Amino acid sequence: MTAPTDVPTVHLRTGTGTIPMPQLGFGVFKVPADEVVAAVGKALEVGYRSIDTAKLYANEEGVGQAVRDSGIPREDLFVTTKVWNDEQGYDETLRAFDASSQRLGMDVVDLYLIHWPCPGQDTYVDTWKALLKLREDGRIRAAGVCNFQPKHLHRLIDETGEAPAINQVELNPSFQQEEVRAFDAEHDILTEAWAPLAQGRDVLQDETIAQIGKRLGRTPAQVILRWHLQLGNVVIPKSVTPSRIEENFALFDFELTDDDMQAIAGLDRGDRHGPDPDTMGA
Repeated sequence: MTAPTDVPTVHLRTGTGTIPMPQLGFGVFKVPADEVVAAVGKALEVGYRSIDTAKLYANEEGVGQAVRDSGIPREDLFVTTKVWNDEQGYDETLRAFDASSQRLGMDVVDLYLIHWPCPGQDTYVDTWKALLKLREDGRIRAAGVCNFQPKHLHRLIDETGEAPAINQVELNPSFQQEEVRAFDAEHDILTEAWAPLAQGRDVLQDETIAQIGKRLGRTPAQVILRWHLQLGNVVIPKSVTPSRIEENFALFDFELTDDDMQAIAGLDRGDRHGPDPDTMGA
């Protein structure tokens, strides 16, 4: 897979080596099925080469259609999808992947993720074993998780001997997940940010970020996304507005200073807005 030259890549473990993944991708959470083809098409036109969807989002078909319509060779694209909570378990996950593969129109998916640990169901270890089986069979290229806390990750490692390649979590300047990021780094797990802009909440109006943006001639969203990239996070902003899709990609001709990074680090309030991974799907 090749990405546009200005998009950095990270490397996901595959069990036998690594594969490249663009550090900046395009998310389609809550993008309606009747809008996703146009949104993904615009993202691919702008230069995104990584698309993040999920069974829950009910738009896998549109993602697959946009990929086919783009004319971009499949090997130049990186596609992620996820198994939802009510389809966890070993056999259930294998069936869920078959259905996602069919909806996407893709025999092979680059990255498959467990959407939530759902500890109350106590199925995430068996679900993880199914992901490793899919990878072994060549159906997926890399396997990972979403919303896993260190204790959930510890259990996967202890019971299967293998850590996920990536952990996608809620992460933005007001909720910086230092403990999770430190655990991920210690175990060679990449950290990926969902809701990287806090879903448009007050972080976009923060005066510290506004001042940095004013000095650089950049929008608050661009400052935040650049912060993610310089931290080493994989990041997947979402929009259906063409101008915002373009804006969120224009991140590679400026840098934040060390003082900027430290100032944004000081904005962490532990402000989780999404579900608690310890109780979600229980």
